[in-house]
Amino acid sequence: MQIRSIGRVGNTMASSVHVWRRLVVALAVCAAVMGVTSPPADARVFVGFGVPFYGPGFYPPPYYYPPPPPVYYAPPPPVVYAPPQAYSPPAQAGVGHACYAGPYVCPMDRPAATGGGCYCLGNGGQRVWGRTN
Repeated sequence: MQIRSIGRVGNTMASSVHVWRRLVVALAVCAAVMGVTSPPADARVFVGFGVPFYGPGFYPPPYYYPPPPPVYYAPPPPVVYAPPQAYSPPAQAGVGHACYAGPYVCPMDRPAATGGGCYCLGNGGQRVWGRTN
């Protein structure tokens, strides 16, 4: 029994070596195909020492860029305010143009004699009778 198990281990190791060889060959073939089918790289390498020389007609970029010009915003249009209206109480032309009806006092719309009867409209719209002054 021991001899058979040793033989099996040996066969397993031999077959694993073949698998590794096949894998390495397959990877090498894939790398070769990719290297042949890929386009060449567009890269450049420059190594130099000394003072840079710029040919005629070429000027190097400046070391200092001036700031951009300031942005100009137009001022807003002036605000024009209308002058306030002057308030003046309505002019009363003479005596007898106000009606005194209890707690209500109202102006008269037409001239009336002093002491004559008149009315003012109450809060509910009803007439409240009184006398002119």
